[in-house]
Amino acid sequence: MSYREDVALEGVSLSVGRGEFVGVIGPNGAGKTTLLSVINGLGRLTHGRVHVLGKTPHRRDGYLLRRRVGYVAQVEPVDPRLPISVRESVMVGLYGRLGWLRRPGRSEWARVDAALEQVGMTHLAARPIGHLSGGEYQRVAIARALAQAPEIFLFDEPTASIDPQAQHEILDLIQDIHRRNHATTLYVTHALDTLPRACDRLVLLKGGRLWREGPTAAMLDPALLRALYNGADAPPALRGG
Repeated sequence: MSYREDVALEGVSLSVGRGEFVGVIGPNGAGKTTLLSVINGLGRLTHGRVHVLGKTPHRRDGYLLRRRVGYVAQVEPVDPRLPISVRESVMVGLYGRLGWLRRPGRSEWARVDAALEQVGMTHLAARPIGHLSGGEYQRVAIARALAQAPEIFLFDEPTASIDPQAQHEILDLIQDIHRRNHATTLYVTHALDTLPRACDRLVLLKGGRLWREGPTAAMLDPALLRALYNGADAPPALRGG
């Protein structure tokens, strides 16, 4: 498949089975985020085909498919004056199913509260979303995705720009969610020390192409990584249980 002309993925052929945990690694600019955008239907293909959960995400009704996909990006700054609480922020994840004109009821709020409990943020449910640390914000972002009850989770550099202790905690949480929800998970990172141990296999992107893919241990061969990162030393450590 090819995606746009200025930010291209070329010749990428990838299949992910239900319930797999796939890590996507490569240097900055390799096309990792673009790959997730294509899967999520947020972009226009110039060539090729994409099928997600048996559907084509780039049609007019692609929004129906995105209801079944939970997306978590890296931490973004939030204005501390924003008048929205943690609990209200998580509810935003359900509006794709509700529609903007329908008010959430007890069952929707129960799903929000269950998601907050699963990520350990119940005690901060009433706090303004802009008053959180980076690690707390990511827990809320994961809860927002969880509330959708998605069949696929897409994590795009979810531990970037947060402190090391919070990184460990977020990685543990992501792996726990994968195990408990039996969902398909794609996890993107350029920093190998934030790669979860739960990855069944790795996809290596370089220059907008699928450069290698295979079992995690084989793909973490030091010589292979040096070639992937153009000779730079890439930390081969894996985190999480």
